[in-house]
Amino acid sequence: MPEDSLGVPPGTLIMLVLRVLQHGPLHGYAIAQRIHALSADVLQIEEGSLYPALQKILLKGWAEGEWGVSETNRKVRFYQLTPAGRKHLATKVADYDRVTEAIQSILRPARS
Repeated sequence: MPEDSLGVPPGTLIMLVLRVLQHGPLHGYAIAQRIHALSADVLQIEEGSLYPALQKILLKGWAEGEWGVSETNRKVRFYQLTPAGRKHLATKVADYDRVTEAIQSILRPARS
């Protein structure tokens, strides 16, 4: 991992994966690349974290997987968000926003 790159904060990986799947089906490597690109190259998703998260997403019914062929002609699994996944994402984003705002209110200097 590059020195200036950070890992994903605990508890956010599934939310980020579901978010990038909102725009359509992607395979695992493309999901990791999209998160990396959308975070301005700050967040780096490792395979050892991504694929267990994808498995959990499938088991919870938040996405469906279908085998296909990638742009490099490899057999890959494409993941697509389900209605349950969209609902879960909306809930998690609202929770995350609320917690982030609470943390920011503590971290911001008090105004006198």
